[in-house]
Amino acid sequence: MGKYFGTDGFRGEANKDLNFEHAVQIGRFLGWYYGKRLNKKAKVVIGKDTRRSSYMFEYALCTGLMASGADAYIMHVTTTPSVAYITRVDDFDCGIMISASHNPYYDNGIKLINGNGEKMDEETILKVEDYIDGKIEVPVAERNEIGRTVDYVAGRNRYVGYLISMSKYSFKDMRVGIDAANGASWQIAKAVFDALGAKTYVINADPDGYNINTDCGSTHIEHLQKYVVDNKLDVGFAFDGDADRCLAVDEKGNVVTGDHILYIYGLYMKERGKLLNNKVVTTIMSNFGLYKALDKVGIEYDKTKVGDKYVYENMVTYGNRIGGEQSGHIIFTKYATTGDGLLTALKLMEVMLAKEKPMSELAAPVVFYPQVLKNVRVKSKPDAQNDPDVQAAVAKVAEELGDTGRILVRESGTEPVIRVMVEAESDEVCEKYVDGVIDVIRAKGHLA
Repeated sequence: MGKYFGTDGFRGEANKDLNFEHAVQIGRFLGWYYGKRLNKKAKVVIGKDTRRSSYMFEYALCTGLMASGADAYIMHVTTTPSVAYITRVDDFDCGIMISASHNPYYDNGIKLINGNGEKMDEETILKVEDYIDGKIEVPVAERNEIGRTVDYVAGRNRYVGYLISMSKYSFKDMRVGIDAANGASWQIAKAVFDALGAKTYVINADPDGYNINTDCGSTHIEHLQKYVVDNKLDVGFAFDGDADRCLAVDEKGNVVTGDHILYIYGLYMKERGKLLNNKVVTTIMSNFGLYKALDKVGIEYDKTKVGDKYVYENMVTYGNRIGGEQSGHIIFTKYATTGDGLLTALKLMEVMLAKEKPMSELAAPVVFYPQVLKNVRVKSKPDAQNDPDVQAAVAKVAEELGDTGRILVRESGTEPVIRVMVEAESDEVCEKYVDGVIDVIRAKGHLA
């Protein structure tokens, strides 16, 4: 991670941590880097979510791009995966998504996407940061070299058409609930499901600039749970603010997490001979219950660091076809270069219709183990993590749990905190082992 950009873009409170001048600078650098530096005119596509500040950042980015001679193509309110898709298929030099994903409305973010529709490489991001810090000079465009803006709502429409083409089945007579989180999917999701013949019931699709993710969407799925049951729907799908993640609700109102989705679709691929390497890619935070379920059906798995960036890197490196996070970031490398909530929902519909089974039955084999996670503030994360006595305590817990659970101790990426997590067959066992490791951290004097 760099000075400004984390694993998922430059993110922070609008006009506090991330301001309009940053956006102008990012546009200025990218317009030059992909354009005049290479003796050509750069083409950059931009999308945004429904936050009020997204409009400010959109115009600021366009200003910077045009000042450096680039043409800015504006997709308006759209999803992160749609920007990744259009960047790739329409041969843009790069793409920019303005969103803070599942964060509250007063936060925002700028995500950079390379010409292949993937998250921008670290080397380029570090150069952007050097420009923001005044370490690189970029000339302005003059006369006929000055760039322009282009209304590119056609790109969003092309993405909608692509999603519709993904479905092998008609959704006729299927009653589907959608929670659009008052975010980027508020128009697209219903258009796709309606076009496929579903009876679509939508909540939280009335954005006002301030209500994105507010008590709705994938981070507050309890409302969709009630809605699905009350309206006797077959299934429900909840998206986050930029719709790169999806959680589902079965017909009984139970939550279907990213771990369930990895199992459901991974098994479906295996049954059809499509699961290359016989492997599903997870992060270290996936529940132990997922691994037990995968073991039972003979599917192998890799575990990466937390972050869909690392999941995707594994998939590209080793040729794995499905991976994701418990939060609902699911990546299907045959169809997309990033997590795509709408695509995930369509793929779950495909399994339901192909197997002629309700979602509750498809998800049933994944039985979540109780989990206890406690955060401990420490003086030094490396010192606490690498302490021989702490490591010995962790190893002892792992040995005692055996194949009945697991322990995970990791450093927070943003706080002076060590996270101690145990999954086991009961809450009492989890508490006992978590507290035991924390007691050792305390006894060795690492607590802040």
